[in-house]
Amino acid sequence: MTGAAVSALPRADITWITDHPPSARAATTDGRMVYAIGDIHGCYTQLVALIEEIVADIARTGEGRSASLIFMGDYVDRGADSAKVLDALVWMKRQAPFDVVFLRGNHEAMLLQFLERPNRALPWLEHDGIGTLASYGVAAGPEDDCFQLRDRLLDAMPAAHLELLRGLPVRVIRGTYVFVHAGLRPGVALARQSDEDCLWIRDEFLRRDCRFEKIVVHGHSWRSELPEVTDHRIGIDTGVYATGVLTAVRLDGAEIAFVQARLDPDRDAAANRAPSADGMGS
Repeated sequence: MTGAAVSALPRADITWITDHPPSARAATTDGRMVYAIGDIHGCYTQLVALIEEIVADIARTGEGRSASLIFMGDYVDRGADSAKVLDALVWMKRQAPFDVVFLRGNHEAMLLQFLERPNRALPWLEHDGIGTLASYGVAAGPEDDCFQLRDRLLDAMPAAHLELLRGLPVRVIRGTYVFVHAGLRPGVALARQSDEDCLWIRDEFLRRDCRFEKIVVHGHSWRSELPEVTDHRIGIDTGVYATGVLTAVRLDGAEIAFVQARLDPDRDAAANRAPSADGMGS
């Protein structure tokens, strides 16, 4: 994320949504400002613009308080620049002057499965993985088997990327908020939630607006370019690979605001690919 590299990018437009009503539940962020960025899916241009805006917002409004920035998982696949996104996250891990957390998404879980047992990850390879391999300069030919492709990917992938991927937690708590990629299973205590549900759950979580011990901030599922807020959850995946819009939420106690980085997919076809066949979600 050098200055020269950033200046060469097409510019994403930044929009704030600051008139959202506060949380309906008593909420606290323990005195800090907490930001969370939704599913990135290889959309590097929007990611850089959003990080720049968040850093500027901390300087403008932080008043010396500590800040946390939480990434909600699904950094890879679907967009064109998975490798560059992981480069940016590694840079943030090393250089950010505030607390940074990178959560695991289901797409990181699938990538790790491919690296460890490639013959068990063929659906991912055939559906989303080819683009991620291409972002590392690994072209998949008709004669390549999955083990050859795995070995070539490991040769091309920086060790720092692999270290980051293997160390991603599944959920994190800040104050009265819990941050998790996909959601939580209704009726199950937070401490007993399975990693599988935290990474993959969808309908059972979305259709029942259950009250958990914490307000749930999540990605993974999207319906439009707007975030979703209920009394008990905040969904910030806005389908950037299809809509061109990457969303972050800013939480300051019960106060909720959103910031979005928008790039018209038709303006820069290399920045976002068409949505995959499932039509919704991540």
